[in-house]
Amino acid sequence: MKIKVVTLCSGYDSQCLALERLKRDYPGFDYELVAWSEFDPESKLPIDKQPAVIAHNALFPQWAGRNLGDMTKIDWTRLKGERIDLLTYSTPCTDVSQAGLQKGIAEGSGTRSSILWYTRNAIKVLRPKFLMMENVKALVSKKFKPFYDKWIAELYELGYDSYARVCNGTEVNVPQNRERIFVVSVRRDSEREPEYKFPNPLPCTRTVEDILEDEVDEKFYLKDERVQDFIERIQHGEG
Repeated sequence: MKIKVVTLCSGYDSQCLALERLKRDYPGFDYELVAWSEFDPESKLPIDKQPAVIAHNALFPQWAGRNLGDMTKIDWTRLKGERIDLLTYSTPCTDVSQAGLQKGIAEGSGTRSSILWYTRNAIKVLRPKFLMMENVKALVSKKFKPFYDKWIAELYELGYDSYARVCNGTEVNVPQNRERIFVVSVRRDSEREPEYKFPNPLPCTRTVEDILEDEVDEKFYLKDERVQDFIERIQHGEG
C-alpha cells in the first residue's frame, strides 16, 4: 500500500527525494504525492515559471499537475475523504532566521513566516496520521519560543503528540554545520498511545572536499553585477 503524502511550501521537495531513496533501498516501499503547494507571492512570474516550481516539475514530472499553489488560499475540502498518511510543512524561515530581519511569525502579522498558521487548515480537513515540520533553530530561540510553544499546543488540541529535536547536518554524514529544528507529530488514535524516537546521530566521515566537483559549469557562476548587488544589500541591512 502506497504512503499518501502532501507537502506544503514544497520547494523542489527534498522530502520526496528522501522517499525516493527509500524506494531505492527498500523493495516494496512506495508512495504517492497526492498534492503539493509551492508559490512565491512576491514573484511576478506565472506560477509554472517560478524557479522552485520549475525545479519540482523537473524532479517529479509525474506530479506536475498536483500543485495547489498558494497555501493561504487552498480549499482543502477538495481532498476531503482522501487518505493522507504524511503531511510535511517547511514554511518560510525568512522572518525567523538570524540571516533575515526577524520580523516575526505571529499569526496575522503578514510576514512570510506567519503562513505557518495556515497549516492548521490542511490538518483539520485531511487529518494526516503523521506531520513533519522543519525550520531554522531560531524558531526555538528565546525570541520565538512562545510562538513555537503555541503551535505545539495547537497540534495537541488537534489530536497530535509532538516530538522535537534540533539536528545538525553533521549528524547525518553531511559535511555542513547546519542546525534545524525537526518536529514529528503523531495523531493520537484510540487503540494506542503515539510514540516516536529520533534516530541516533551518524558519525560524519566526509568533508567538503569529498563532495566538491573538480569542474563546475559556468552557468552556475554568479555574474559580477549580481555579486555586487548582494554586497550592497548586506551593507544596507537587507539580508
